[in-house]
Amino acid sequence: MYTQPARQSTINKINSVNQTDSWAFFDKVYCISIDDRRDRREQARKQFAEVGLLERVEFVIVKKHPENREKGIVQSHMHCLKKGLKAGARRILIFEDDVFFQGVDAPALHEACAFLHHRTKWNGFFLGGITSGSSKTGLKCLVKIKYRCLSHAYALNRPLAERLVREPWSGIPFDGLLRRHNTDFYALYPMCAFQGLAGTDNQTVLIDRLRRLFGGLPFIQRANEFYQNHKAPLIIAHMAILIMLGALALKLW
Repeated sequence: MYTQPARQSTINKINSVNQTDSWAFFDKVYCISIDDRRDRREQARKQFAEVGLLERVEFVIVKKHPENREKGIVQSHMHCLKKGLKAGARRILIFEDDVFFQGVDAPALHEACAFLHHRTKWNGFFLGGITSGSSKTGLKCLVKIKYRCLSHAYALNRPLAERLVREPWSGIPFDGLLRRHNTDFYALYPMCAFQGLAGTDNQTVLIDRLRRLFGGLPFIQRANEFYQNHKAPLIIAHMAILIMLGALALKLW
């Protein structure tokens, strides 16, 4: 159980924390990269260097699945989880190679990780992604979420990783597998990892074009995060506007 004295002790140390120390919570860090996307790996290395992660990241080079892209993605993530489990990792952080970072707050990341460290139960911790719900935890830098999709920057606790790697391929995308275990998921607030706009591998061209039409995944992620974390006041504001418009219409009538 996370206690106030432990939290206060953590906060007292935050000002002296650098970015490299902020990542110490994670035992193993992997980045999935398709073998012929050297360009993405080089860009990802630059991103990791900027946030103090380059020396910690192990690139896991994979080949595209010859027949089923979604199966290939699931196998790649499972491979990383198995590697982490075999190495004895308790907390496994996984990125995809089109990740980029904005607004990484080292003290906030450190405080969020300290909170999770003292919790008896948590399954996932997302640095980026799309959610369908969000609630407060008592820390400004951490929210409890209902996960929806995107798996470009997330960490799993060992118990959930162990459950996932035992699941055989059943035609369900990796996002769907994560949603099946949609309890005790948390996210850094605000999120700091985004999926890049360049060089998509999305086989569904229409979906990719729609994403770009709405500003691409980075914009969609930011908009989703803002809405999920301000849903109540936004709904109240819209209702107030509708009531005022209705009253005005009746008055003019």
